[in-house]
Amino acid sequence: MADLKARPRPTGATATLGRTGFPHVTSTTKGEIDIVTAPSQPGFSPLDLLYASLSACLVLSARIAASQMGVLDRISEVTADVTGEKAAEGLSRVAKFNIVFSIKGDIDEETRRKIVDAAEDEICTVSNTIRGTPEFSTLISKQV
Repeated sequence: MADLKARPRPTGATATLGRTGFPHVTSTTKGEIDIVTAPSQPGFSPLDLLYASLSACLVLSARIAASQMGVLDRISEVTADVTGEKAAEGLSRVAKFNIVFSIKGDIDEETRRKIVDAAEDEICTVSNTIRGTPEFSTLISKQV
């Protein structure tokens, strides 16, 4: 089998906000999204983006795990529904992530569990980052 090396994708995002309005975010690869904050406003809030990042990473990681296990051809769909619970005390943060996985296909429950475990605990960069304690390096540029 050939040793496949993934080409790294440039990552990063820049949010811009004026004196009024909402943040506009542009990714390093020129993707764009406008952020919303009102409860009834359709779109993504900053927390939605956190949950979206985790859910997307988990389903991609589950597909990788299924491929590594040789069962990808028996799977038709993977879904990860992610919500969270904000901390009641202390700093404003998500204290608990609630994840509901669904893997449709002709595989048994033990295989489903192995796929989810590998995706969540080994492969997904987002879940591994959230579980860790990443460092923050913040600079303030001088703008006129």
